[in-house]
Amino acid sequence: MSRRERPLVLGVELDGDGAHPAAWRASSHSPAELLGGRLHAERAHEAERAGFAFATFADSAVPPTDPDGISARLDAIQRAAFVAPLTSAIGLVPEAGTVYTEPFHVATQLASLDFASRGRAGWVATAADDAETAALYGRDGQPGRPQDAVEVARRLWDSWEDDAVIRDVATGRYLDRNRLHHIRFTGDDYSIVGPSIVPRPPQGALPVFGPAALAGTAELDAALFDVRRGRAEELLARATHTAEGLRSAGVLAILDLEFALDAAGVPAHDRVKALDARAPWPTRRARYIGTADGLIDLLVPLASVVDGIRLHPAVLDIDLAEFAFAVAPRIRDRVPLAIPRPGDTLRATLGLPDAVNRYQESA
Repeated sequence: MSRRERPLVLGVELDGDGAHPAAWRASSHSPAELLGGRLHAERAHEAERAGFAFATFADSAVPPTDPDGISARLDAIQRAAFVAPLTSAIGLVPEAGTVYTEPFHVATQLASLDFASRGRAGWVATAADDAETAALYGRDGQPGRPQDAVEVARRLWDSWEDDAVIRDVATGRYLDRNRLHHIRFTGDDYSIVGPSIVPRPPQGALPVFGPAALAGTAELDAALFDVRRGRAEELLARATHTAEGLRSAGVLAILDLEFALDAAGVPAHDRVKALDARAPWPTRRARYIGTADGLIDLLVPLASVVDGIRLHPAVLDIDLAEFAFAVAPRIRDRVPLAIPRPGDTLRATLGLPDAVNRYQESA
């Protein structure tokens, strides 16, 4: 399916209180509520009602550092798992590292999430290897390769054939051991025999997202990429160039875009200026600050060159609600969107083919 034929996939990042480091100061709850499940469920519901195809949950071994805000976060997979039975359509895509985590445990946790969500789970495979993270684990250098962790997860998801669970009451057998497979993976840093301790997930293989830098090495389904800030035409040109390169590598190209909207009669620029006075908003990716009309006018041409856009609201309690009210209903009139329905898998929403089991195919 070409870019013009594929509906645009919209995602949203639901970590913390928003993309702005001082977002919690404009939120309608106390920072401590981020350590409970209710707030995460409410936001996931709001994103689902707005028609987002998927929500991501950022994670890091290093906690937030604002001394006046919250200095802890719940594990991303745990947040997604809490939300899973409380939603019905939106894809749930937590981050999980590939450098200092055990790939066997990550793969089985994600498979369990896919069961809990009935086939709506994904994975943002991250590769943080900064000095602060390394120090937390008491290590120097990178002990694990991201491409190995992704390969291990994919093999473990395939290690149970689809019909391995037989539940044969007459013979007292739960599974057919002949339909389980050892993966026998040996890398530079570890070896794993397998099989998994969790049956093959409902999607067969969860969609794997990752930073664009991993697209040439790890087996990704979708690559998340940034472009430098600039005028709309400059952003469009840079996004076009990067997206073409990623699609040539066989992955979906998903642009990261931060935004802040006019809300409750307060211009977006004034809102951001007030937050910047508390903590400056670092320039890491493309950003839009302004009216809902202006954001729609930016998204429409981007939809013709990228496969998806992951939006990062400046303040979730304000900008997610404003997007749902002022942007979502109108963008659908101008751009075909991949809007999930209850019962859809995340693979189907993203337009990915059915996953083929490497072991069952060769059996």
